[in-house]
Amino acid sequence: MPPTSAGYSGTPLWKKLGIKEGQRIFLIDPPADLNTMLHGALDETVQDEQKPEMVLWFTNAFDGLKERMLKLQNTMDRSGAIWVCWYKKASKKPTELSEDLIRKTALSMDLVDVKVCAVDANWSGLKLMIRKELR
Repeated sequence: MPPTSAGYSGTPLWKKLGIKEGQRIFLIDPPADLNTMLHGALDETVQDEQKPEMVLWFTNAFDGLKERMLKLQNTMDRSGAIWVCWYKKASKKPTELSEDLIRKTALSMDLVDVKVCAVDANWSGLKLMIRKELR
């Protein structure tokens, strides 16, 4: 994996997200500079839409949120994770989402939130997983 270097919290983004070498990842609408933000960590992963171990989803729209999360839940590896990333309030960019809204939507399904992190100055992320007893 890329070297550890100071980032937004002092921990590199790839480490905060739990990205591992050879991991199957599915990206949905990532920012153009995502691989730079991850210090090249995506170069050491496998892009896989069929059975990803991790989904990195960048969105700011509430419409279709639950339906997309349900589809991802049904196609991802049962022990995998979905990172839903949205514009944080401090970015002053328009968004229909918040941590609480994403969490409430996830909990209405078989998903639970296990971690939240600052992706960068504009994005926050909430890590969702299938409930442990259902994996």
